[in-house]
Amino acid sequence: MYGGDPRGGARSTWEEGLALAVSAGIDGGTPGEVLNAWARIRKNLRESAGARLFEQWLKPIELGDSDDFATVRLTLPSAFTANWVRNHYADRLLQEFRHAVPAIRTVSIEVRSATAPVRVVAEEKAEPTKIAAAPADRPALDSRLTFDRFVADPSNRVALNAARALAEPGTPRFSPLFLHSGTGLGKTHLMHAIGHAYLAAVPEARVILMSAERFMFEFVAAIRANDTHGFKNRLRSSDLLMIDDLHFISGKKPTQDEFFHTINELTAAGKRLVITADRHPHGLDDVEARIVSRLSMGLVADIKTPNADLRRALLDHRLSELPDVHVPEDVLDLLAHKITGSLREVEGGLNRLVAYAQLTGEAINLDFAQATLGDVLRGGTKRITIDEIQRAVSVHFDLKPVDLVSARRAVVVARPRQIAMYLAKRLTTRSLPEIGRKFGGRDHSTVIHAVRRIEELRGSDHEIDGAVKALIRQLEG
Repeated sequence: MYGGDPRGGARSTWEEGLALAVSAGIDGGTPGEVLNAWARIRKNLRESAGARLFEQWLKPIELGDSDDFATVRLTLPSAFTANWVRNHYADRLLQEFRHAVPAIRTVSIEVRSATAPVRVVAEEKAEPTKIAAAPADRPALDSRLTFDRFVADPSNRVALNAARALAEPGTPRFSPLFLHSGTGLGKTHLMHAIGHAYLAAVPEARVILMSAERFMFEFVAAIRANDTHGFKNRLRSSDLLMIDDLHFISGKKPTQDEFFHTINELTAAGKRLVITADRHPHGLDDVEARIVSRLSMGLVADIKTPNADLRRALLDHRLSELPDVHVPEDVLDLLAHKITGSLREVEGGLNRLVAYAQLTGEAINLDFAQATLGDVLRGGTKRITIDEIQRAVSVHFDLKPVDLVSARRAVVVARPRQIAMYLAKRLTTRSLPEIGRKFGGRDHSTVIHAVRRIEELRGSDHEIDGAVKALIRQLEG
């Protein structure tokens, strides 16, 4: 494992694997190139991020071993710091490495753990032309992606139960298992969880996890090195083979031929095979019919788009892992209802919120969340107008819309007017003066008073709080 200073030290397994790959004719950055690039990148990060941010978040990054010659693994001491770096610096790090070493295609940001399950399958008389077989047989399982950390609900329960079943020792009930969903919904999480669970049950098992892109890369490298036999033997002798993002090999006939023979051998031998893609096998474009047919003979399980309940459950689960962090219930509700994309985006929103609070020393509340995640929150919300808010409030309190813009000060009118102003401030991007003008030409200070008053009442008046919540649900659809 390499830290901030790449100079000196024993030659790592990762470095040896790269050297073997280079001697075998595989395109990729040399160990020296990657190490030197990392030293320069760290210097750039220190200068651009500033001392405080660098010391807290970026300095702990270490350059780790990698079993993929086109991948750089960066490790951090905790899931929290890894998530923060992943959310804020993943694109920057990838650009920096690719600029320095064009052969690099991926930068993986992971949790550093001395006890992470790593399996090395030794081969007698291994030679350079074997494409660094030992490093390639180490499943790079993410220590965070386990069954315990997978949040279940009806949208993913079939996929979860199928994954658990395939991870059980003994004769598999089915194989292959084909998981499909949109990006960031949990299929890769389940694949890593299967690997963790199966290795825990069968420690001596030969487990291989790779992307479809890496499958193609290694197959081409084996052809160059005149060692296709070694490549085929290594994959087909595995007890559990997991291939992520199968859609990548669409239209690539030589790779598909080899892939078909590989899955045919494994399923015929009763071995475990897990495949993921972004769509059902029959929806894969330019993938041979015989592959689709073979994959469909196993169990095909999809993961549906999560609803607000699952997004909220995920936030609760992740927050339970951060015992020193307090996020109010209304903020969690806000994230669950406004960030409607992938679960990865929901978790990323929470991580960003917590990180900014720690960096600034501010307490997390609704205003802080909206200021910190404004673009993210608005991106998942339909556009709500002040006119819609006024109509909804009028109906809820049995008033006429004109009452809300009138000069009447009776409580039966003034309180709904304040609620409407509060909702206009919270649910629209209109400025305070604009909101005031929409309520009969009132001053912006009147809007500020209304917002503060409703915030106070929500904490003490259950009826007011219930009305506000009901109106928010109605307006957001």
